[in-house]
Amino acid sequence: MNIGQASSASGVSAKMIRYYEQVGLIASPARTEAGYRDYSPDEVHMLRFIRRARDLGFSVEQMTNLLALWSDRSRASSDVKRFAMAHVVELERKMRELRAMAETLRHLAKTCHGDERPNCPIIEELSSGHEAVPPKPKRATARRYGRH
Repeated sequence: MNIGQASSASGVSAKMIRYYEQVGLIASPARTEAGYRDYSPDEVHMLRFIRRARDLGFSVEQMTNLLALWSDRSRASSDVKRFAMAHVVELERKMRELRAMAETLRHLAKTCHGDERPNCPIIEELSSGHEAVPPKPKRATARRYGRH
C-alpha cells in the first residue's frame, strides 16, 4: 500500500512516516517501479506500534528501544516492565513540573487586572528575569481526637 493508505491504516501522518524513515526509526519500504513507497502489512503494523508508543509519550529514541524489545523474541518481560516504569517516573516528573507551571501562571493571572489598562503584572514578572513563585497553599489543620 502507498504512504497515504499506510497513514490511514496506522494513524500516523504521511509526514511523520517520512520523518521516522529519515531519522532511522523505521527502514525505508520497498518502492514501486514508479518510485512510490510500498508498505507491507508488517510495516503498517509497526507504524501502529509506533503510534501507540507515541501516544504514551515515548520519544523517538525510546521508541527505537521499544522496537528492539518488540522484535527480540528472547527478551525478558522484566526488561520491558523496567523500561515502561522508568517512563512512568519521567512522566510523573513532567506532570509535577506542569502543575507547578500552571500554579505559577494561575498566581500571575490573579495579580492581573485583566482590563483596558496597559500595565500587566504578568508581563512585568516575565520581563523581570526572576522566577515567579506562587504563595504556598495554606494547609488545613487536622482536628485531633474528635474535638470540634
